[in-house]
Amino acid sequence: MIVVNEVTKEFGTRTLFDSVSVKFSPGNRYGLTGPNGAGKSTFMKILTGEIEPTNRGTIDRPRKVGVLQQDRFAYDNERIIDTVIMGNATLWNAFKERDALCEMAEPSEVQMNRLCDLETVIADENGYTAEFDAGAILRGIGIPDEQHENLMSTLPTDYKFRVLLAQALFGDPLALLLDEPTNHLDLESIHWLEDFLQIYEGTLVVISHDRHFLNSVCTHIADIDYDTIITYPGGYDDMVEQKMQARQTVETGNKDKAKKVAQLREFVARFAAGQRSSQVQSRKKEMMRLAPQELKRSNIQRPFIRFEQEKPIGREILQVKGLTKKFDDNVIFKDARFDIERGDKVAIIGRNGAGKTTLLRCLIGEIEPDAGDIKWGDSGTWSYYPQDSHSQIKPGCTALEWLMQYMVEEGNQVVRGLLGRMLFSGDESLKATEALSGGEAARLLMARMMMQKNPILIFDEPTNHLDLEAVSALAEGLSTFPGTVFVVSHDRDLISNVATRILSFTQEEGLIDFHGTYDEYLQNHKFKEFATEGRRR
Repeated sequence: MIVVNEVTKEFGTRTLFDSVSVKFSPGNRYGLTGPNGAGKSTFMKILTGEIEPTNRGTIDRPRKVGVLQQDRFAYDNERIIDTVIMGNATLWNAFKERDALCEMAEPSEVQMNRLCDLETVIADENGYTAEFDAGAILRGIGIPDEQHENLMSTLPTDYKFRVLLAQALFGDPLALLLDEPTNHLDLESIHWLEDFLQIYEGTLVVISHDRHFLNSVCTHIADIDYDTIITYPGGYDDMVEQKMQARQTVETGNKDKAKKVAQLREFVARFAAGQRSSQVQSRKKEMMRLAPQELKRSNIQRPFIRFEQEKPIGREILQVKGLTKKFDDNVIFKDARFDIERGDKVAIIGRNGAGKTTLLRCLIGEIEPDAGDIKWGDSGTWSYYPQDSHSQIKPGCTALEWLMQYMVEEGNQVVRGLLGRMLFSGDESLKATEALSGGEAARLLMARMMMQKNPILIFDEPTNHLDLEAVSALAEGLSTFPGTVFVVSHDRDLISNVATRILSFTQEEGLIDFHGTYDEYLQNHKFKEFATEGRRR
């Protein structure tokens, strides 16, 4: 169990948490939610002990806690398998001390006794199966056996993150504290992680912007709102429903109270100077009792995302024939062929590094394929959202000024209205572009795409910096868009709600063109069997 008692955290004049007390019980899996900037990562760091609360509040933790580290370069000089085992500090320290004692030519009796004690510690911590257990976790998140002895420095950055996740999961921790564990995981690895966490018997606290992941894994949601943390049973969708119902109940109650107060006020005004002084005083006391309950502003804010097209275009959007691309000896895709028609919503999925972004960049002409033809239909103009959204927004101006350069004819009032729909209300629209958070930059770039009204929308990992409500709004906006969509994403809710067509990079069959939804793809293709087999291993 993790027990937080009277914890306050302030940054300057801003209060993130005010005297928060909350318990995270064993056997429960808590999703820690709130919009960007609400303080989720700060609270997680308080739980891990990385930072201290502002006041003298206390946090009680179990003896063994698995924490997802965020510094992906801290273990570059360590073997991959060793990095995972380091997740159990007691075991790792016992291994190191034992190895040092064993290297001594003539250990003393005290040192021999210590060696016996260390063997007991290693046995208690399941040290004799440590490499086997660590290897199983590494395979589950997509790192094959032949790499386990390599140094961490040999891995790409996203795979280093996977090893750090394996480190947090290793050693049967009594509690797991995971900040965005699905970042840098492909769909198969996310499936594996969900299965792992669903049978985990300790206390889990997890931050994630993956709605499907939270609904699948969590038994409770700990939501940061009103300067505190409120715990709700169920997954994320259950929390939103309960939160809205509670708010509606208060709003309805306040309306009823307001009607009664108006009637009482009328009575007091009529008879205040008359003979009914006792009745007037009684009515005044009743008015005080019926004071409306204060209703603070909720943190649930959803941008209004709606994409339109200036004018429809022809039926044939894109023809791809014999498309091939390789880097040195690494063939990314070979002889790819597919036709895209007006209204198709195409999700491009596959393992990390499979070639999803490369395919998009070939299609829009950013890089040249080695062979093949790409033919866009007449008037096939597009808006493009790259993985690095910040790269598209120049510094040295405000959000309003940046968007105005693309909407000269529409005028200031129209631009401010669009920014307001994307949660840049009031002075937020005057925020410097270089100071924008990842989520703000993403919303500003989408505002430009909404304004451009092109018939083709192309997205490369658009959910990376969006909070849960923004992801839902994006899914709604894309699903109702009458034009054509290409989207690379690992967010299954977005893919499930939007895609009518799947382009899947697979190891066995190359690039698969599947006509249907993502759920139909899982049901009708052996990708599902492969993912299940990978989790079983």
